[in-house]
Amino acid sequence: MRKMKKWLTIGFVFTLVAALMAGCGKSSDNTSGSDKKDSVQQIKDRGTVVVGVKYDTYLFGYKDPKTGNVEGFDIDISKALAKKIFGDDVKVKFKEVTSKTRIPMLQNGDIDMAVATMTITPDRKKVVDFSDVYFKAGQSLLVKKDSKIQDVKDLAKGTKVLTVKGATSGPNVKKAAPDTEVLEFENYQEAFTALKSGKGDALTTDNSILYGMAAQNPDYKVVGGTFTNEPYGIAMKKGNTELVKAVNKALKELQDSGEYDKIKSKWIKEE
Repeated sequence: MRKMKKWLTIGFVFTLVAALMAGCGKSSDNTSGSDKKDSVQQIKDRGTVVVGVKYDTYLFGYKDPKTGNVEGFDIDISKALAKKIFGDDVKVKFKEVTSKTRIPMLQNGDIDMAVATMTITPDRKKVVDFSDVYFKAGQSLLVKKDSKIQDVKDLAKGTKVLTVKGATSGPNVKKAAPDTEVLEFENYQEAFTALKSGKGDALTTDNSILYGMAAQNPDYKVVGGTFTNEPYGIAMKKGNTELVKAVNKALKELQDSGEYDKIKSKWIKEE
């Protein structure tokens, strides 16, 4: 009799544990199913796609202080991609990002994608998903026209180079010129202001961005060619596979049709 009671007790414990595990598994499945909902469909249901762009990068994403409009290559590409993917049913809403904030804003769901002069790197690919390359750039230097600095090799000990937080520019220039001092700012506007006020000898980032700065101020020039390869990608939250596929498909259609080249030539003047 005691043995029977013992086996009944053990059987009850196993049944209870199995029931609890089944309940937990069911709850977990429901959650994962919700998380895996098609990200493209979510945007369609919402009626708005939120794109993170820069407001301080002339020619790519720049907020005109006179009109209040945000304009540039990244803006026009975003609109063209949205039209290809969603048609006219989904509106495009732009939110300001910086090199420092764009990944956290993607991860928090504040934006659906970042079209913001963002270089594809192995480390970044661990935390966000990227589209195919939508623009090829390379890192250069911006200096005063009478500067003795003409190349990254001229960045000797005692020179100061300005860049922005969260960008690859700082580590890249430190690798190319170990003796130079790197000063980081919140955005390119602050960095350029610091250069003009004499707080540094050069400003470094992608040549495409520097050309925009030089176009705004003829007292400065881009020098040294490029010392890095900077392929720009459109970033999306990790796991948004459907949205990545849709963006890549639309990007290829823009390139094949010639619309991409029209947008690029409007903003970027190749040397």
